[in-house]
Amino acid sequence: MRRFSALFVALLLAIVAFGQIERPVTWSFDQKNGKGQEVQFVFKASIDHPWHIYGMNIPAGGPISTSIHFDKTAGVKLVGKPVSQSKLVEEYDKNFDMKLSWYEGSAIFVQKATVSDPKAFGVSGYVEYMTCNDENCLPPTKVPFTFGKVPAGVTVDAPKPDAASSQPAATQSVAAVKTDSAVAAAPAVAPVASNPNAPIWAPVIDQMRAYGTTSSTTGAGDPLWLIFLKGLLGGLLALFTPCVWPIIPMTVSFFLKRTDNKKKAKRDAGLYGLSIIAIYLILGIFITVAFGASALNSLSTNAFFNLFFFALLVLFAVSFFGAFELVLPAKWTTKLDAKAESTSGILSILLMAFTLSLVSFSCTGPIIGTLLVDVAVNGSLLAPAIGMLGFAVALAVPFMLFALFPAWLKSMPKSGGWLNSVKVVLGFLELALALKFLSVADLAYNWRILDREVFLVLWIVIFMLLGVYLLGKLKLPHDSDLKFVSVPRLFLAIISFSFAVYMIPGLWGAPLKAISAFAPPLTTQDFKLNDKEVKAQYNDYNQALAASAQSGKPVLIDFTGYGCVNCRKMEASVWTDPKVKNLLTEKFILVSLFVDEKAALPQSIQVTENGTPTLLTSVGDKWSYLQRYKFGANAQPFYVVVDATGKPLNSSFSFTEDPKKFVNFLETSLKNKK
Repeated sequence: MRRFSALFVALLLAIVAFGQIERPVTWSFDQKNGKGQEVQFVFKASIDHPWHIYGMNIPAGGPISTSIHFDKTAGVKLVGKPVSQSKLVEEYDKNFDMKLSWYEGSAIFVQKATVSDPKAFGVSGYVEYMTCNDENCLPPTKVPFTFGKVPAGVTVDAPKPDAASSQPAATQSVAAVKTDSAVAAAPAVAPVASNPNAPIWAPVIDQMRAYGTTSSTTGAGDPLWLIFLKGLLGGLLALFTPCVWPIIPMTVSFFLKRTDNKKKAKRDAGLYGLSIIAIYLILGIFITVAFGASALNSLSTNAFFNLFFFALLVLFAVSFFGAFELVLPAKWTTKLDAKAESTSGILSILLMAFTLSLVSFSCTGPIIGTLLVDVAVNGSLLAPAIGMLGFAVALAVPFMLFALFPAWLKSMPKSGGWLNSVKVVLGFLELALALKFLSVADLAYNWRILDREVFLVLWIVIFMLLGVYLLGKLKLPHDSDLKFVSVPRLFLAIISFSFAVYMIPGLWGAPLKAISAFAPPLTTQDFKLNDKEVKAQYNDYNQALAASAQSGKPVLIDFTGYGCVNCRKMEASVWTDPKVKNLLTEKFILVSLFVDEKAALPQSIQVTENGTPTLLTSVGDKWSYLQRYKFGANAQPFYVVVDATGKPLNSSFSFTEDPKKFVNFLETSLKNKK
């Protein structure tokens, strides 16, 4: 688990570094001819200080090894495996908690081969490596290479964009790429012309700007005030847990008894509350500074991180159910507590606040973790800090209020079994939320183990069991005997049962707009009676343009993602509006391009972006590149209307829950076409 967490943190930092376009490693490739038909392929990496790339035999759980992959070979036979000719640095890496090896300054690798047919001789492939320094890492990178003639089926040439385009040059072999198959409902279209000068992939950012500012509302995520309220709710939930609630009277009494000066005691209690706020606020700021908003936003569509979040939330849920406790080392709290007693003044108060944070970790840790997972995908620079501020305010205010009004302590509910019930309820909620993250990975890799009906069945069972637990019919470890059902428990049970019943029609295809952001899309459901669903006619850009040329209808491109929450909201709440549905099905060619689709391309595509060559190996890579290069955007949902030649007919649109705004965007695009 420690190694997995270290890799998780390293890859988070990698995304940040990538966003800053760090290029500390450059590769050169050379061919040396030996005796007779013997040749050597030489791969040399020049590495800037203080970066390094890893060796070729890194143990499991560590970073990405440097590896050389040969995709195509013709007229040549490889002899053995690539061999390193550079010195390896071997040291213990505390981040990955293991001994690792890496290259600094430069690294040379040699692959021996024998040429069997000089006329047909050709080799292609790519080098994959991961670059790190003492502070962070860059994402794993693939650099393509070729020797001799290019073997058949390898894409390296690229058409030129429009000469009038002011965008940076990029290479893209559109004509050579096999188009993905359209969905079953799509009509047949003529083959796309293989024209290297076709402008369908050329940048159109300036043309879109000519239509004015974007006609959309932002889809970046929840507003900051809602994030604050989420943090506040999380703090209130943490307050009513066995780790925090019993500490309130003890701490307030300590401040009131440590001095005869009542004003000073109240002032110290106020500083104690402010110290709690400061601690959690600094935590939120640290997360933002360390990872960056763009890196956190990218987590929402990354299958690896969603699987990690799923496992993490299940772990939290099992802990809340009473199987075990997540406890920090006791020596930490012991040292802090002793230090607080031996000091005085503001430092003593601050150390006491730290002690509270550590002692209550087994209850607050899972809540904080869930909150940070939720706000991480928001994309706002302030989101983690605002979320932590709300959490800390809810946690600190009771300490301050009870210090100002000590008589209230007598009216506090006594500690008891109800505190453990709060933890168990949180466990059910954690388990339900965990399935959302598993769903994202399931959709991205097309495992089809958590289709919509399976997801809904699990949620229905979870919330039914929650209702049964609240009524005292289900007992877990550490639960006390329930002599009667209190009014709050009864109302919560009613809400839980009602929510479960609300989801039952979804098993037959009801849209369930209230949970559309969490459940998988309707397209994953096998049995449904709902006829309001709008399906994209195509999932391939080239085919959609070809259909547009035949029908004369403009193309509405829907850049989406399996992990995109607002995409599901748009599909369930806006696309199903009668007027929107009529426009999408009658007036437009609708194509949905999933930027996190993991299916491999029939052949890799080499592109040059920001002056650096790289490979697009998956369908999602291709559509993500199209969105960045042609339209200058990388967030989803993202909608743009183009004609059959790929030229825009309006500015872009991202997200709204108001169908009228989307209708206006579509109708304006139709008018611009005329």
